[in-house]
Amino acid sequence: MTQRALDSSGEQTPGSSRPAMIDAGAELDPVHPVDLPPSGHRATGLTTAEVAERVARGEVNDVPVRSSRSLTEIVRANVFTRFNLIIGVLWVIMLFVAPIQDSLFGFVIVANTGIGIIQEWRAKRTLDSLAVIGEAKPTVRRDGVAAEVSTHEIVLGDVIELGPGDKVVVDGTVAEADSLEVDESLLTGEADPVLKRPGDPVMSGSFVVAGGGAFTATKVGREAYAAQLAEEASRFTLVHSELRSGISTILKYVTWMMVPTAIGLIISQLVVKDNNFKDSVARTVGGIVPMIPEGLVLLTSVAFAIGVVRLGRKQCLVQELPAIEGLARVDVVCLDKTGTLTEGGMDITEVRPLNGSDEAYVHQVLRSLGSSDPRPNASLQAIIDAYPAGGDGKAAWTVTEAMPFSSARKYSGAAFTETDGTSSAWLLGAPDVLLPEGDPTLDEIEHLNEQGLRVLLLARVPSGELDAPDAAEGDVPTALVVLEQRLRPDAAETLKYFAQQNVATKVISGDNAVSVGAVAGKLGLAGAENTLDARRMPTDPDEMATAMEQNAVFGRVTPQQKRDMVAALQSRGHTVAMTGDGVNDVLALKDADIGVSMGSGSEATRAVAQIVLLNNSFATLPSVVAEGRRVIGNITRVATLFLTKTVYSVLLAILVVCSQVEYPFLPRHLTLLATLTIGVPAFFLALAPNKERAQPHFVRRVMRYAIPSGVIAAAATFTTYLIARHHYSGPGALEAETSAATLTLFLVAMWVLAIIARPYTWWRIGLVAAMGLGFLIVLVVPWLQDFFALKLVGTTLPWTAVGIAVAAAALLELSWRWVGRRFGA
Repeated sequence: MTQRALDSSGEQTPGSSRPAMIDAGAELDPVHPVDLPPSGHRATGLTTAEVAERVARGEVNDVPVRSSRSLTEIVRANVFTRFNLIIGVLWVIMLFVAPIQDSLFGFVIVANTGIGIIQEWRAKRTLDSLAVIGEAKPTVRRDGVAAEVSTHEIVLGDVIELGPGDKVVVDGTVAEADSLEVDESLLTGEADPVLKRPGDPVMSGSFVVAGGGAFTATKVGREAYAAQLAEEASRFTLVHSELRSGISTILKYVTWMMVPTAIGLIISQLVVKDNNFKDSVARTVGGIVPMIPEGLVLLTSVAFAIGVVRLGRKQCLVQELPAIEGLARVDVVCLDKTGTLTEGGMDITEVRPLNGSDEAYVHQVLRSLGSSDPRPNASLQAIIDAYPAGGDGKAAWTVTEAMPFSSARKYSGAAFTETDGTSSAWLLGAPDVLLPEGDPTLDEIEHLNEQGLRVLLLARVPSGELDAPDAAEGDVPTALVVLEQRLRPDAAETLKYFAQQNVATKVISGDNAVSVGAVAGKLGLAGAENTLDARRMPTDPDEMATAMEQNAVFGRVTPQQKRDMVAALQSRGHTVAMTGDGVNDVLALKDADIGVSMGSGSEATRAVAQIVLLNNSFATLPSVVAEGRRVIGNITRVATLFLTKTVYSVLLAILVVCSQVEYPFLPRHLTLLATLTIGVPAFFLALAPNKERAQPHFVRRVMRYAIPSGVIAAAATFTTYLIARHHYSGPGALEAETSAATLTLFLVAMWVLAIIARPYTWWRIGLVAAMGLGFLIVLVVPWLQDFFALKLVGTTLPWTAVGIAVAAAALLELSWRWVGRRFGA
């Protein structure tokens, strides 16, 4: 829309787009009505006194900048879990019926939960501090002066200025509009920008794609339409994660197995066996506690939280924790050229007059075009820098009509009254959009594009509606403006990293495809010569997906096409990451599996992206990928440890119930085993470097190793226990039987740990050796023998226990290799 398209009343003219839901959501506050400025008058905004009065009334935008969990919520989420409840009840029972060493498992849970709370609190502080750094500050008019304020300082009735890329932060009514186009797709699903005139409502959650203006806030805080949605979108969360959902699935099945097994064990130990009551209770609890993989959830949360802190040190804001995991699974990265591969700034290298145009006159046109847009994009800013107002001692012409650049149109325009009183109208934009196919000028432009240069066409058009669909018809090419883009120094190395990691890179840009391909080629992008003009892109999703897979560089892409391209790749099973910094990237960022925005990008892109690179460095992405791979790969490893314990605990309980014998272990035995073979090593393994590419099907990958490992461990342990029952007799026999069974179980569990710790490094070997040494110390130090009730009697049974463990270790090796061949890595 243009300035003169407004009627005198400021009302919207018939036929303009105005969704019903937007009308309904933008009613004025009935208690404290907001005075709107008359049409055609510049709104001066509230006075300082009026702002103070409204703050006192509570009419302030009090939605938190970031909705991370409070300390109370963090404590509640870590303490009040299903398994903590079960273990807590068992712990209280043990404190009454058994020595303190049989209650050690409770203290371990308290320590683990404390670690989880501390780590998540650290992550919260990191997220909140980074969110403040990356917070957009709207420009608000107060006392007739425009100034930036924090979003939460906006009050009812504030006049807020808008420009391309600005997000509408509260609900309001348009006070001024200068070719203002607003994208409401995040609210309505309608991709086409909506023209806004004074009096029209605007909703929080929408953003400006072209033009500028100002609006008066009519609803602030939690009353604003999108406030609740925005609050949820930025919540510190672990949802929508294959890792987390996989662990939840595993825990669900564990619960189903645990309940009937535990009931059977209770009946077996308390009713069928006529033993000492307290000892029976202790052994029953000893059978139930190890079934619970309580540390697995904690360790996953800690790994994610530490990942956030690590990335925070690199100025990377992770707005949703699963984004760390998601980017590690990505196999296609779609890059927007401007702001990602190239820096935002450009330099004019040449202006070529066409059709005999006077060079001085062309410079004056460019100077005036620069003055016509109060919010210039990068291309226009380069023109302003080269031809500033007042340059050559000449003043810019009077602007009578202005049309800001739109990524959908691919050009901007303005009409002027020149110094001699004549009128002229001009368009500046993509030559292949403004010129008809076959125009000889396009050959000249193609040659420049092949050098990686960006070319704009300046064309004179008949006076009329600049934003009309046929505005470019009858235009007269006047000059070519040749711009050179500044390449990011770190882009080439980052592209190389993705190539080495077998992650396909697609460059998607609104610029000319050949020019974009040349830039990508300079940066060493594989397949940069495979370019495609998006205007020739098939519309069929399947054909589009094929074209996306066959080409690496795409030019003249519209915002809606970017969104369609992401969907096409996803339809082929690809996990897609999209990077960008402009409003034309918002839709694609929102639909991609992972959206990555630059910190200097528009507020709209930062709002919908899961990851914001506050240092504006594309080179930070490999760090995020590496962090995600570390989390996923290591949690998959340690999950196998935890679930092996669950499997052998359940099977041992079932074997005990079926055999009608005493449960072989007291809680202290399994606490010792779990600490040495799972708890301590799992913590170190979960935080270790890991560059393995993330694989799907987390549950299947974990259980295919945990089940055979648990079965072998349970069978070996129970075999040793039965042999010991026939070997020992008399007083102290049960303690000797338990000690032999504990030795076998420890050695088998250590072998599982040794397999999981591969490939070996010096610290991994040291970790495994240290755990083995810890158990040996318990066996040889008298007071530790008494404390843990572990004393090997004789030589026959201990060596028999070792022999059974060796046989079990050989079976473990064979089973792991068979599983690897049968089900893949």
